[in-house]
Amino acid sequence: MITVHHLDNSRSQRILWLLEELGVPYEIKRYQRDPKTLLAPPELRAVHPLGKSPVISDGGLVLAESGAIVEYLADRYAAGTLIPAHGTPVRLRCNYWLHYAEGSAMPPLLLKLVFRRVAAAPMPFFAKPVAKGIARKVQHGFVDPQLKLHLDYLESELGDGEWFAGTAFSVADIQLSFPLEAFAARGGLDAGYPRLSAFLQRIHARPAYRRALERGGEYRLG
Repeated sequence: MITVHHLDNSRSQRILWLLEELGVPYEIKRYQRDPKTLLAPPELRAVHPLGKSPVISDGGLVLAESGAIVEYLADRYAAGTLIPAHGTPVRLRCNYWLHYAEGSAMPPLLLKLVFRRVAAAPMPFFAKPVAKGIARKVQHGFVDPQLKLHLDYLESELGDGEWFAGTAFSVADIQLSFPLEAFAARGGLDAGYPRLSAFLQRIHARPAYRRALERGGEYRLG
């Protein structure tokens, strides 16, 4: 039985979604973020030294990192339905998105979150204008242009199709769900990006996505 070490409001939600799409039995071990720091609890370090989520256990295997987990589960359990065959151009494109989602799309989103919290953090009154000024300069001068760059790129790459790695829904779409939902929550993904907005509507309407939400619990990105 696969165990998903599931942190609330985290990347592990898309692992639940993948397992629901695959129809593979699994169990959930839940962890709650610290209400002040919003970090994962130390109990996760007993599962993996970095103490982050997602992590899965499958027999004697313990595996972290979303892309690695998605690829492992798809290769082992998808039976050719959610991941293209090795050695094909569409598999190369799928693999690209598995890496792009975390390696390129998420860093500016994380910076947006960090500098927004810096600007709102409690601090001595004399330091607040300086902190706010630095945060605003970094956001406007670097972070926001990077977010727009990636949104424009993703909108164009989706093109006239429905899915990212080809004509069929795949694990690439599952992997990209988290950064795109984060873009919608805090990164500027709005009606000005009709293809990406329609993509989010499509994935949110999938029965397996809804079942994963029911099992995973509250899921919101701020």
